[in-house]
Amino acid sequence: MMRRMIRLGLLALLLSPAPAAWAQSFPSNDPVIKQIWAMGMDSSQVGRLAQVLTDSIGPRLTGSPGMKAGNDWLVATYKGWGIDAENVQYGTWKGWKRGASHFDLISPRVRSLEGMILAWSPGTKGKPVDGPVVILPDAADSAAFASAVTSVKGAYVMISAPELSCRTDSSYKESALPAEFDRMVKDRTDYRAAWAARVKRTGLNNKALQLALEAAGAKGVLTSNWSAGWGVFRVFDGKTTKIPAAVLSCEDYGLVFRLAQNNQGPVLRVTAESQDLGEVPVFNTIATIPGTDRADEYVVLSAHFDSWDGSSGATDNGTGTVTMMEAMRILKTVLPKPSRTILVGHWSGEEQGLNGSRAYMADHPKVVEGLQALFNQDNGTGRVVNMNAAGLMDGGAFLSDWLSKVPGEITGNFRSFGIPGSPAGGGSDNASVACYGAPGFGLGSLPWEYFSYTWHTNRDTYDKLVLSEVRNNATLTAMLTYLAAQDPEQMPRVRRVMPLNPRTGEQTTWPECSPAARSFAEYTR
Repeated sequence: MMRRMIRLGLLALLLSPAPAAWAQSFPSNDPVIKQIWAMGMDSSQVGRLAQVLTDSIGPRLTGSPGMKAGNDWLVATYKGWGIDAENVQYGTWKGWKRGASHFDLISPRVRSLEGMILAWSPGTKGKPVDGPVVILPDAADSAAFASAVTSVKGAYVMISAPELSCRTDSSYKESALPAEFDRMVKDRTDYRAAWAARVKRTGLNNKALQLALEAAGAKGVLTSNWSAGWGVFRVFDGKTTKIPAAVLSCEDYGLVFRLAQNNQGPVLRVTAESQDLGEVPVFNTIATIPGTDRADEYVVLSAHFDSWDGSSGATDNGTGTVTMMEAMRILKTVLPKPSRTILVGHWSGEEQGLNGSRAYMADHPKVVEGLQALFNQDNGTGRVVNMNAAGLMDGGAFLSDWLSKVPGEITGNFRSFGIPGSPAGGGSDNASVACYGAPGFGLGSLPWEYFSYTWHTNRDTYDKLVLSEVRNNATLTAMLTYLAAQDPEQMPRVRRVMPLNPRTGEQTTWPECSPAARSFAEYTR
């Protein structure tokens, strides 16, 4: 208890703003910390790694050739640094390869549209397929919809609500009168609610609705998923099996919708290529620096490697990937023989439910049992500014002790530190160990408009990276890993008592470990 209190006493200093005098200073004379700083800040390789990953390898959809090429690149890169690495299979998935896609409005005027088919969607076999555009039938109930759906035969069907304006809220707030902004928000809220009710009356969920349209003879399904950023849309997975499902930009979807709504005869020409590769193996990439006297205890660096394929997956999660790669590169030089085993997991299938990390932890219980700490990063290019102790009563003491040894140029950026905090939910891969009561910590970073412009969007590209921030995070991760690996104490696993549910007054419980979906069939059930 005394050790815990001493460690927690460091937090006040840790969370204080870094004074200017701290520039290029170190809290101690630890030579390893100084070496990590020199390699991480003065000879960083994050820019080179990120450029290869995002520009050359590109999107890494689970089950795609891009994902496998990325796995192999990771293994080759680690081996080039003298670090053992391997691709560890955890299941199979639907193999799918994206080709070129093109969307043109050909009537009542000609315009090339911004859009793409959704992941795992069939294409048009590379041939142009023309068809009129209709809006999802508005039916009184599911029985009426079952009759009305026959009207979509031979047409492209719009199944999303268009945005009333593709102008960002920040633009309205800057220039509109307050009453005009309020009116826009109300109109938008009302329209979205009305559309949701329209879809609900079909009696079908999103997957069943798309399949019903397909069965009725539709030529394709059109959706829109605006991020609320200028020219940005999100790309997820399609549900159709024989016809293309596609997403159009906010502006172009609205254009085509208004033409259809006003009976102005929109006709699309869609040319889309994709290739179904059948069931393929899927892998996590694991690299290891073996421990010495405590080899059966582990410090794990964690970042998911897969991405959606609307863009390059730069901030989701190329930044987390290169943060962990760079930390391992540094550690191999400054700490070639750590006390505990240092392991990095580049997880597959995170976007489909943390499948890669959940499967790995289920398959490797010794790693969970011997875990000293897992550090996970998965929310963009910004510098790390918050952490929490993941619901472990002693977690804050250990983390604050380690962070007190990190230079103030890094820790001075911190804005919050939750003690004891709460165990991670299903948002990212640290949840895959936190559910066991093991110490899994998220490295929370500044957003840099992550949700508006890069998360799961067609704009998640290399140019959005702020490399100085990623360099900061890689250096921090390497330092935390070194300190956790060498700490003479093992972090206890005393869990906090979870708070009462404020709505029901009932006792909430620690999150349970969900099983991984190890095949595409399990995922789509």
